[in-house]
Amino acid sequence: MHYAYECTRKDGAVGVDGQTAQEYEVKLQENLLSLIDRLKSGRYQAPPVRRHYIAKADGGQRGLGIPSLEDKVAQRAIVMLLEPIYEQDFFAGSYGFRPGHSAHQALQAVRAGVMEQRGRWVLDVDIRKFFDSIDRTRLREFLAKRVTDGVVRRLIDKWLNAGVLKEGQMHYPDKGTPQGGVVSPCLAKIFLHYVLDEWYSTQVVARLKGQSTLVRYCDDFVMIFEYKDDADRVYAVLGKRLEKYGLQLHPDKTRLVDFRDRTPRNQRQMFAKTFNFLGFTHVRVLSRNGKCAIMLQKTAKDRLAHSLDAFNQQCRRMRHWQLREQYERLCRMLRGHYAYYGITGNADSLSSLHHAVLRLWHKWLSRRSRQKSYLCWEAFGQVLQAFPLPKPMIVHRYVRT
Repeated sequence: MHYAYECTRKDGAVGVDGQTAQEYEVKLQENLLSLIDRLKSGRYQAPPVRRHYIAKADGGQRGLGIPSLEDKVAQRAIVMLLEPIYEQDFFAGSYGFRPGHSAHQALQAVRAGVMEQRGRWVLDVDIRKFFDSIDRTRLREFLAKRVTDGVVRRLIDKWLNAGVLKEGQMHYPDKGTPQGGVVSPCLAKIFLHYVLDEWYSTQVVARLKGQSTLVRYCDDFVMIFEYKDDADRVYAVLGKRLEKYGLQLHPDKTRLVDFRDRTPRNQRQMFAKTFNFLGFTHVRVLSRNGKCAIMLQKTAKDRLAHSLDAFNQQCRRMRHWQLREQYERLCRMLRGHYAYYGITGNADSLSSLHHAVLRLWHKWLSRRSRQKSYLCWEAFGQVLQAFPLPKPMIVHRYVRT
């Protein structure tokens, strides 16, 4: 329980009880012992989660549930208990929220499916409102296959039924798991393991003519096929499989992508040629020597626009700070961007962002005063000599050249 508390984020938003980590730490040992006792005896009452909305890349809003600090600690402890059990069962194509797995490994798997396993047809899948649509009865059935401890099962039920506090009103949805909870990604992995991964590995692969790859990161996944007939057959039954467990394919975001080297002229308008996965746009391009087609993974347009907006807002807020403070903040933001988007083949997108950040910084430095004082580019060049921003860098090299 101590380790679960150490792994819990201390600066996150507070839950419905308003308790902060600083307040909880005043009597940390006593509070943790009390929590353990209430969990084991069944006296623990899961508080409702506080609903908060964040903007999505497509312009919509995503509802998050913010648990209380003590609830986060309890959920973290249960996740630490469940992970070693289910890690023995999870398939290789599942990468989301797993120890030793990352989004970049998923991106490498997509690249290998196209370049090494001759994947020419990609089924880009989107599940509509996945976290809000999980069938709790089915989830309990899946948990019963591996978890027989009644204390753990009752705790999970309490979190599922805790309710949501939204605008001062309590709501008790009859399905789904609250996004934002520590235990929700773990439950989502377990649910899709039985609904999708096990079905694909045991029933689908054996019936295909060619090679196929499933790459899933939580509820985002793509299926890569060697032959179009295989892709069509799976596409036809995938929706029925998900509907059996209360899930639905998004009709506008689920599509079949033609990833062949050369597409016949009469079919070029029939299928999409690119797809987005984990913040990257995947596209087929000719190699530098023009002899073969390769797959390029570059920052998706909406992610790039979102990053630039974040840099613009940050430069605006800190335009009156000391130059060194501004420089240090921009360095942290740029290095964080490079740490995720710095992959092989994405150098142009990184350079574009770096150049745009320079222009944004110059724009807001020029507006530090109400007077129309203009910071010329020559003077800004001297600023950059004293405070050079980090250059674009490739952090994750998938291909050695």
